[in-house]
Amino acid sequence: MENNRNFFITIALSVLILTLWQVFYMNPRVEQQREAAKIEQQRVEEQKKAAEAANPGAATPAPAPAPGTIPNAPGGDAVTAAGRDQALAASKRVKIDTPSLEGSINLTGARLDDLKLKHYTETVDKNSPEIELLNPQALPTGYFAEIGFVGNDKTGAVPGADTVWSVEGNPTLSPSTPVTLTYTNDKGLTFKRVFSVDANYMFTVTDTVQNSGASAVSLFNYGRVTRYDKPAVASTYVLHEGLIGVTGTEGLAEYKYAKIESEKQVTPGKSTDGWLGITDKYWAVTLVPTEKQPFQPRYAFFEDGRHRYQSDFLTDAINVDAGQSATVETEIFAGAKEVAKINAYEADRHIRQFNLVIDWGWFYFITKPMFWLIDTLYKFFGNFGLAILATTVIVKALFFPLANKSYASMANMKKVQPKMLEIREKYADDKMKQQQAMMELYKTEKINPLAGCWPVALQIPVFFSLYKVLYITIEMRHAPFFGWIQDLAAPDPTSIFNLFGLVPITLPHMLMIGVWPLIMGVTMFLQMRMNPTPPDPTQAAIFTWMPVIFTFMMAGFPAGLVIYWAWNNTLSILQQGLIMKRQGAKIELWDNLVALFRKKPSPAE
Repeated sequence: MENNRNFFITIALSVLILTLWQVFYMNPRVEQQREAAKIEQQRVEEQKKAAEAANPGAATPAPAPAPGTIPNAPGGDAVTAAGRDQALAASKRVKIDTPSLEGSINLTGARLDDLKLKHYTETVDKNSPEIELLNPQALPTGYFAEIGFVGNDKTGAVPGADTVWSVEGNPTLSPSTPVTLTYTNDKGLTFKRVFSVDANYMFTVTDTVQNSGASAVSLFNYGRVTRYDKPAVASTYVLHEGLIGVTGTEGLAEYKYAKIESEKQVTPGKSTDGWLGITDKYWAVTLVPTEKQPFQPRYAFFEDGRHRYQSDFLTDAINVDAGQSATVETEIFAGAKEVAKINAYEADRHIRQFNLVIDWGWFYFITKPMFWLIDTLYKFFGNFGLAILATTVIVKALFFPLANKSYASMANMKKVQPKMLEIREKYADDKMKQQQAMMELYKTEKINPLAGCWPVALQIPVFFSLYKVLYITIEMRHAPFFGWIQDLAAPDPTSIFNLFGLVPITLPHMLMIGVWPLIMGVTMFLQMRMNPTPPDPTQAAIFTWMPVIFTFMMAGFPAGLVIYWAWNNTLSILQQGLIMKRQGAKIELWDNLVALFRKKPSPAE
């Protein structure tokens, strides 16, 4: 039944290839496409600005919102990306300076629209620009968080997108120094807003409404995260990027950009807790409304003026009697999706299922323990590459009993091969009797013909979970190994086709077959040669070319995944060789290698 064993292994590997290619294969030109898209976007915006300069005209004002609805975000035209400093200088601002963040609060609208992440740069080069998470609305990359109110005739003008706030006292927001803003309207309402921030990525906005008028008023509190652009390259199947939230009885809601563009607006049921916002691969901006006031969440795409994406909420009416005050609080997370910090926010601030802002996927019960193990080992070794190698050893040890049985069964099959050949020859013309005789032989010798598939099958969930960890967790971003591997989440940057960098030419990514993909291909080749070559020509061809195909495929995968696969193959070779030697079965590796270079007899011979 050796043929059947190889056949099942071939099926497993073929399914794995198709799955990797169709679902998990990263577009090797992601960064190039992203950069090209940015350049093209800048070109279009420059042309647009030039046309407007030739024929100036004011933007059409947005219609007044209906009572109890969130006013639309500005839909005016954008300036070019080169005008960021100009856009920031267009309004008065309060500086933000924390250990993790820097930027400013726009006093027009008290809007959080200028934020950079101090610990993260655009590339592995430490001198490259910091990540710009939030940007003023006037930019093509406009992206901001805003808290405001919706009023009526009795309340008069209430704080919104165009409200200019005044600053009290300290002009810089830091973890130790909150900032207080005030605004008073013509109806006797005074709004006091206190911004505070922790040392990481969580802002707290506390609004107090003081009613100095002669009658009670009723108003609504709203919050929104608005974005005018979207990632230049769409996210892969295994990652959600777009609008996200956990509210009400519906729980987790995820709307990719294409989906919300199609549906326009989605309004779940009301909620009394939860969060909502917009998430990227590594960053997120989310709102956490107060638990004291029920709110209506919404996910929307607007096409009036400029296209924009928005996650927002609107509370139920807040009643403020004459001479009284009311307070409402909203938290704003704006930063990197670091696992430990996200989990701490969920636990300490009681934010429902906030950990889901990280897309652990359907197989979170595998992916999260895998990350925990790698992260724990990283704290011991100080290197994520070494942590991946150690994780591989631990996983191998956990599955050793099952692998031991599998390899032992394979070794037993090798020992009974003469009997198997005898059965095939004896019942060459009667396949039914041949199969019956084989099954009887397996039963007598206590052999499981499918046991050899288990070592391959066990790699699939481990491979998937490690791929997911490398792809979604920011801890792996720009994490170095040794030598030329400076980012385990990116492909090996070397290539055999330019002599590993000695020849100064730029190659297409399909030819970026680096050192680690080659090592992976060689170890996979050696592992497959531990078994006899299948007699069937088709199976033999797959057996021979599989390592080559995988080498080219894996070249575009994260280097950490390729390193794992190569190390896993190496351990499998050692493990299989040891077990087969104990079982007294012949190891076919050397004979198979010699056979590759042996002159094959001609048909006449």
